[in-house]
Amino acid sequence: MDELELIRERAETVGFATADDLAAARARFLAATRTGPRRSRRWFWAAGATTIGLAAAITAVVTLAPADRIGVGAGVANADPVKVLTEAAGAALTEPATAPRPDQFLYVKTALPEHQTREVWLSVDGTRDGLIGDTKSAGCRDGKAPVYGANDPTKEGTLEDCVPYPAYRADLPTTGDAMLAYLEAHHSGEKGDTNAIGKDVIDLAYEQALSPASYAALFEAAAKVPGLQAVDHVTDGAGRPGVGITWPVSPGSSPDAKPEVLVFDTTTHRFLGTDTTAVMAKTFVDQAGQRP
Repeated sequence: MDELELIRERAETVGFATADDLAAARARFLAATRTGPRRSRRWFWAAGATTIGLAAAITAVVTLAPADRIGVGAGVANADPVKVLTEAAGAALTEPATAPRPDQFLYVKTALPEHQTREVWLSVDGTRDGLIGDTKSAGCRDGKAPVYGANDPTKEGTLEDCVPYPAYRADLPTTGDAMLAYLEAHHSGEKGDTNAIGKDVIDLAYEQALSPASYAALFEAAAKVPGLQAVDHVTDGAGRPGVGITWPVSPGSSPDAKPEVLVFDTTTHRFLGTDTTAVMAKTFVDQAGQRP
């Protein structure tokens, strides 16, 4: 076993230190090199340094932080997709837990390719008229919703049957196993289509609002989907760097089919968007058309 192999083994065992811990360790090391005898400083840099000495020096730094404090880290190579999603779940639990009022609207601003922007105002309880861009989005009241933006002008404003589709999903599971069962029962593709589940995860994370416990359960459920892969050094649709998580496309898909890629911030582990889109703002407002 050479020096690098031993260092790698030790690092994987004890975990990496935080930037603050490393700064403190670096300061102690530099102080030692300035004040210690010349012979004690030379061993670390000399080509003949022993493997044990080098590994011990690395261990002294990496053990400053317990393994459960390891982050994804900016530009990390070979990220663990399960760990990324687990940390995203933990970040979701830190979000405010106060539910919106039924008469409010979920405002989401999304950056799209070619410098385009999408803004939506969606009814929290699904009963009030919202907006998708400049177009009205009908709310469902007493089983009826008005028709807006119809190709046939005679149908504009007429009523059609509906069920409310709330933007705030208070009905979703709050554990990873239950959320996975929900996704498998309601996903948009065929049974076993993991990429379809990935798309549904994105839909729930994008223009819908969940409780912090349900957001955490969503990412915990995603971590249980087979075939997960991490995409390192990826950026979201706004160019923000992060770490990506993706699933393989379903068998029989077009050769041009590309898997969905969820992008998470490498420091906060919060969901940023995808590799082609980005969530720029997401909050509750009191009126359709109102911006935070």
